[in-house]
Amino acid sequence: MTGQISDPIREILEKYKTLAVVGLSSKTARPSYGVSAYMQSQGYRIIPVNPNEKSVLGEKAYAALDDVPETIEVVVIFRRSEFVPEVVGAALRRQAKAIWMQEGVIHEQAAARARDAGVFVVQDRCILKEHAKRFVTEGI
Repeated sequence: MTGQISDPIREILEKYKTLAVVGLSSKTARPSYGVSAYMQSQGYRIIPVNPNEKSVLGEKAYAALDDVPETIEVVVIFRRSEFVPEVVGAALRRQAKAIWMQEGVIHEQAAARARDAGVFVVQDRCILKEHAKRFVTEGI
């Protein structure tokens, strides 16, 4: 299809299906839970990262990104912005392909560090909304 505008977010969502969700809570009223449940229902593998959880959405939880024994493709951050540099550092150590900061989560210096390392970064956007916009044609 010639003339099509590049959509890097679509490319990330199509290419990478393993999401390490930092700050994922088992509390169903929390945005992290609802967003992760939606992404799981869309075929994504969810890896909960939260030191206060044993498991979420049927998946074993890990205290930190460095504790996850498998490959991490996308790190989704549901933590306050002041915690982002630490999460980005761990994501870079784990060679994540993308870092996704949810709505309200912004840290320009950490984002620049990740981009300088060749990692795709999204800030202040909801992965559920961005997915639904691109892949769900009805019902929303």
